[in-house]
Amino acid sequence: MISQQEYAGKRARAVTALRSMNVADPLALEKTTSNLFRQRAQARVHRLDLRDFNHVIHVDEHAQLAEVEGLTTYEELVRETLPFQLMPTVVPQLKSITIGGAIAGIGIESSSFKYGFVHETVQELEILLSDGRVVVATNANEYSDLFFGFPNSYGTLGYVLKLKVKLVPIKPYVKLTHHRYSDWQQYFREIARMCTERSVDFIDGAMFHDKELYITTGEFIDHAEWISDYTYRNMYYQSIRHKTTDYLTAHDYLWRWDTDWFWCSKQFFLQYSVVRWLWGKERLNSTAYWKVLKWFRHSRAAQWVARTIRGRQEAVIQDVEVPIEHAPEFAQFFHEEIGIKPVWVCPVTAYDPSVSYSLYSMTPRKLYVNFGFWDAVKTDHEEGYFNKAIEATVRKLDGQKSLYSTSFYSREEFGELYNEGGYRQLKMRYDSAGKLNNLYEKCVLKK
Repeated sequence: MISQQEYAGKRARAVTALRSMNVADPLALEKTTSNLFRQRAQARVHRLDLRDFNHVIHVDEHAQLAEVEGLTTYEELVRETLPFQLMPTVVPQLKSITIGGAIAGIGIESSSFKYGFVHETVQELEILLSDGRVVVATNANEYSDLFFGFPNSYGTLGYVLKLKVKLVPIKPYVKLTHHRYSDWQQYFREIARMCTERSVDFIDGAMFHDKELYITTGEFIDHAEWISDYTYRNMYYQSIRHKTTDYLTAHDYLWRWDTDWFWCSKQFFLQYSVVRWLWGKERLNSTAYWKVLKWFRHSRAAQWVARTIRGRQEAVIQDVEVPIEHAPEFAQFFHEEIGIKPVWVCPVTAYDPSVSYSLYSMTPRKLYVNFGFWDAVKTDHEEGYFNKAIEATVRKLDGQKSLYSTSFYSREEFGELYNEGGYRQLKMRYDSAGKLNNLYEKCVLKK
């Protein structure tokens, strides 16, 4: 942890650095981690280095709040809260995700059926604007429009320097129960029932096939009959298919998906035991995988080899939210037209239906299902064929998709889906000089 004085010193230096950047190039954030999967030409930008804003400042166990810098990873935040038997109300699946990034984007996990998205767990945001001002935004002060407009803005309105995030009490262990189904309709009815009853602490699932569907429920417990370990030789996602009941420490439950990047470690051949052993336990994590992926993107030779071996492929890396009543239709479409498997399933509903986040609004009191799919599909079609089909289907079904990966929306479609009018007002108030990228330019345009 760091002190408030240390934070204040860093904030002053960041403001000075930003105000000294009297350049014509757009402003961008220099950071060490990223979970963005957009492919575009490298634009000329002036980078502001905020990489040192990666510390927890204070954990208030009585108020159940953590004060934390914006580029702090959830791994670091959880490390500081667990000794108090507390955790953030929503902890995204990967250790490398930063809390500021999860708010500027859209963060979700298996507690989201109770607590909503990551941004709904935040009490206060301290934001550095492009003109060097630092404002504190809450849900009820003069910057409340920024507080509710910041989620899904992806760094186009400012950068989070510090925030306060809500915590909840936990127990040492989590008991997991894996429920298997073989029918779309029954599967999503059961998800809706479980979310309504709220008798468990966590709900998510995985779809391996149209006849092999799983819901996993998790409950905090004081004592475990045994403890499983999915941090090295064994893979969590495979255990879902073979166990009905399982037990994990609270720590290992939060990071159950990180070891194998859900199931994407297969892209590095790490689901073969020999390769896994050679790779080493210490590198089985999302941070290491991201470094390899970053290298691959910059290596033309590696890309050529991949194309030669695998043929032409289209990356289909998306998270989408679809209303529960339309979830069977989307699942059927995805199974027949896309075919990627497994697919992660995570229910989510707004924590407080009385408020609305302007750039990623949810229908009040409606249950949504997040579908997460991250793979590549062999293709003979034009660029973006499968992604465009997904976007069209999600829109038809009154859903929405996160913008951390490649999108193909027209400017008109994008404006309708992500509240262009509201965004323009925020942009005029908080980035009137246009130093930060426009949301459409950043999330859709390739150049």
